[in-house]
Amino acid sequence: MLCFAHDWTGDPLSKTHLMRGLSKDNRILWVSSIGYRAPKASGRDFRRILDKLKAFTEPVREVEPNLFVLNPLAIPAWGNPAMHEVNRELLKLQVRRATDRLGFRNVVNWVFTPTAAVIAGALGESFLIYYCVDEFTAFHDVPAELMELERSLVEKADLCIVSSEKLLRTKSQYNPRTALVRHGVQYEHFRAALAPKTKIPADIAALPKPVIGYFGLMADEWIDIPLMEAVARHFSGGSMVLLGKVTTDISRLTALPNVHVLGRKPFSELPAYCKGFDVAINPFPINEMTLNANPLKVREYLAAGLPVVSTRIPEVEVVKEARIGDTTEAFIELIEEELKLPGPRPERGASMRYESWDVRIEEVRRAVAATGRY
Repeated sequence: MLCFAHDWTGDPLSKTHLMRGLSKDNRILWVSSIGYRAPKASGRDFRRILDKLKAFTEPVREVEPNLFVLNPLAIPAWGNPAMHEVNRELLKLQVRRATDRLGFRNVVNWVFTPTAAVIAGALGESFLIYYCVDEFTAFHDVPAELMELERSLVEKADLCIVSSEKLLRTKSQYNPRTALVRHGVQYEHFRAALAPKTKIPADIAALPKPVIGYFGLMADEWIDIPLMEAVARHFSGGSMVLLGKVTTDISRLTALPNVHVLGRKPFSELPAYCKGFDVAINPFPINEMTLNANPLKVREYLAAGLPVVSTRIPEVEVVKEARIGDTTEAFIELIEEELKLPGPRPERGASMRYESWDVRIEEVRRAVAATGRY
């Protein structure tokens, strides 16, 4: 299998969990991010360019059994159609060299990023899957040409898999072979939050209670900072713990003495942090991006046995154990209610056992079979 995705070294996302599950029965070449926007004159983008150039010099390596990583070189100028052919040939050369070396045959190509549309279908694949978890038209810095690339990818895919009802309605207009497969959860992994031997990490173990926790990306479109500030101020005698990468200004939060921003943590450590949370939150703002999203963290919080309070995101509403707050006041009131039975509890989230990634992979296999093309 081929997989065009984000950088392997990034946070584990749905594509990571799917490919790890599929690698039990298949060899997989993970093609790290080829980007979707031109770099800007910023220190962060300059460092990313240097990192990509360094990674390009590394050979294909087996990072886990049956899972190999290729760090390709592409020109991130997707707003320039003339560069699409250049990138197609550049990527084709690099990917075919890797698949030849690994002896790949009868290749299934999983595409998770629309930029890979320039090469999808040009590698002699026996089956092409576009796995869509975001509405890219809602991204503010995506060129119009990339939208056309994604449209062509949806149309030519043998199967389009989406992770939300809203995406299903949108993508099925262009490809009738579109299937909804919601995100799963590493159930046993997060259930470790309930194990007596799991220790709460030292950096949160002594924080004043209640501890209101969040993990995930903190970016403009993905967190409601005014809502989080209101929650932190209301529970001023307790603590708000934020884990994850920060790419936006959260100074309104860090100015509060009870807000603790602890950075990215390894996936392996998240259950231990969950054990130290009293309530977990999903404070997504309501916008076109989040309305199409299916936040992984909600199922992970629940698998850990935590009470969960979220804003009204459609794909959270289908998770019956999550509580939905429509206003700041309602959000805070729900946290207050959930604090009557705080922290991980074994009876909470037991239903997540039936929403594991293994279950989702079986759903994918049924969707592939239903196309009649493989």
